[in-house]
Amino acid sequence: MANNNSAKKRIQIAERNRLENKSYQSSVRTLMKRCFAAFGAYETKPGDEARKGLEENINLAFSKIDKAVKRGVLHRNTGANQKSRLSTAFKKAVKSKENN
Repeated sequence: MANNNSAKKRIQIAERNRLENKSYQSSVRTLMKRCFAAFGAYETKPGDEARKGLEENINLAFSKIDKAVKRGVLHRNTGANQKSRLSTAFKKAVKSKENN
């Protein structure tokens, strides 16, 4: 247990930062899951409205990933890897329906 005021304050700050970081990580995971679900829905039922939804979801996910990297919640390579996964899945979903 902390014995002085500065140590107690550092514990409070660390806890606050942990909760903020957890929030960012959770929202990134949620947005990525939403994107992958949208890709699957687009593959089963393509259309202009579905594609617009895809692009909107991927833009939100990219934005949140970039913000998490900027704040130091995610390592920049992790963020790049996640964005690459999303881009690849997006291209695959769009390309498979353009060929059909």
